[in-house]
Amino acid sequence: MSATILLLEDDRLFNETLQDFLEEEGYGLHYALDPYTALDLTYEHKFDLYLFDVNLPYESGFDLLRKLRESGDTTPTIFITSRSDKDSLREGFVTGADDYLKKPVDLDELLLRIDAVLRRQVRSEHIPIGHYKLDSKKKKLYLNESEIEMPAKVIDLLHLLISSQGEIVSSDEIKDRLWPASQEASEGSIRVYIAKLKKYFPDAIENIRGVGYRFVLPRQEL
Repeated sequence: MSATILLLEDDRLFNETLQDFLEEEGYGLHYALDPYTALDLTYEHKFDLYLFDVNLPYESGFDLLRKLRESGDTTPTIFITSRSDKDSLREGFVTGADDYLKKPVDLDELLLRIDAVLRRQVRSEHIPIGHYKLDSKKKKLYLNESEIEMPAKVIDLLHLLISSQGEIVSSDEIKDRLWPASQEASEGSIRVYIAKLKKYFPDAIENIRGVGYRFVLPRQEL
């Protein structure tokens, strides 16, 4: 069964172009030209992916996704935007986006990004990690039903690493996901968080020097 996408783009011609392209690629599609219609559609349907423009009438795509995340909606989201400044990029990820594509959009690249986001998305709230279990909604880690005390940012980092399913997560992406734009991200803090996770997953986390980190459980722990 193909994934179902909610497309929110206020440029009618570009919206129609994306509709035709994605439907030809086999995706189920609902579309909206404004955030209020898009919000109504999220109540009526279950989507596998949101594809949101940022500059919209009434409110931005950032504002809409913030509302959805606050309501508990974890649907993976890709922003499409003409904005190129770093602050906008950071705001998109802090709001809860999974990827960010700049206009003009290369349609082949869009397909690759959609496929990558859908492949790495961890859909279950209760995620088994070897002998452990992560509750992604409550942000808690358990071993044999006993909670392990761990700061929320460390849990967020663990979730990000396992969601990438063995792919490298860059230090920049970790900073964008774990710190709001109003706070200064810290390499030192990342190293501390990684050290805390290595106490429980000593052989699973690989440091890719100068790039980031990768999480892969040894085969005997799967």
